[in-house]
Amino acid sequence: MNTTHYISSEVLELTTVHAIINEQKQIQLSEDAKQRIINCRTFLNEKLKVETKPIYGINTGFGSLYNVKISNENLTKLQENLVMSHACGTGEQVPQEVVKLMLLLKIQSLNYGHSGSQLATVERLIDFYNHDILPVIYTQGSLGASGDLAPLAHLSLPLIGKGKVNYKGAVLPSEVVLKKFNWQPIQLQSKEGLALLNGTQFMSAYGIHLLLKSFKLSYLADLIGSVSLDAFDGGLAPFNELVHLVRPHNGQIKTAARVREFLEGSVLINQEKQHVQDPYSFRCIPQVHGATKDTLNFVLKTFKTEINSVTDNPNIFSKDDEIISGGNFHGQPLALALDYLKIAMAELGNISERRVFQLVSRTKRLASFSRLIIQD
Repeated sequence: MNTTHYISSEVLELTTVHAIINEQKQIQLSEDAKQRIINCRTFLNEKLKVETKPIYGINTGFGSLYNVKISNENLTKLQENLVMSHACGTGEQVPQEVVKLMLLLKIQSLNYGHSGSQLATVERLIDFYNHDILPVIYTQGSLGASGDLAPLAHLSLPLIGKGKVNYKGAVLPSEVVLKKFNWQPIQLQSKEGLALLNGTQFMSAYGIHLLLKSFKLSYLADLIGSVSLDAFDGGLAPFNELVHLVRPHNGQIKTAARVREFLEGSVLINQEKQHVQDPYSFRCIPQVHGATKDTLNFVLKTFKTEINSVTDNPNIFSKDDEIISGGNFHGQPLALALDYLKIAMAELGNISERRVFQLVSRTKRLASFSRLIIQD
């Protein structure tokens, strides 16, 4: 088994993320990724030597201070102040598995070489990931309109020896852990604060985390729905492929096929029925579960695009000799997808509750309002 995943320009798939997490793989930059990062940083350094005009976020202030020019000798201080001033999150701690995903996705975004980060900065993030040094991040403080500024600021604080980290079951000051590994704090260069703070890795990490759970729940919903149909002495006719080929939504077709597969060989499902048709909550499993499957695929497409993107600002295009201030940090595509995901997953619970009601409240095999009594 390959125990290392190489960060590169290759598309990062959800299945790959799942494998990295479940197999506890270490991560490492590919040689091409290293060169992209170095080339971009070199271009930016050379640009600053000759450029007299202000370049937003690189040698200027931020937000309403975009026209305030910052001297070259203060650029490191500017970036450090940016990180510290935005580390103002509150609420509960973000779960550590989500924080680890944030590290992975931030590294993936920086590897494309359009952010101006130092190689040392990216490699320190990799060190954090590989050693399970997980920055303490809080759930509240990000609006998403300017990216995940507060959560990513907390993610970045340990790079400069600030903030706290979770390490081996304890919350420790980051400087203590840096000393343990004999690491010096990173001296942020121009643009690096923005490269670290601008982005959607907080939203993306939660989205990927939820998608992994949702696909599993979708499968289990089909399995449990099939068992419920069998227990209810339901009919298999509504799952006949012919019904779904004349309304060929992909999720619907897949759900019906899966139920047929689960119930293949069942004695109950194939016995003669005393009723003409089943209630909606059984008969419409393909239509309801299938619509959720189609939603999951839409959400997956959105998040797959996002985790394989550059989401900070400004973006640096060394080959084109361009530094462009844009808005790739905005979380709107993810916000809409997450709302859609929430609705779709709630529907699985809704129809499941109705099946439970039918099972315990009808005189069909089970007594009215019967309940399962488990004895030791």
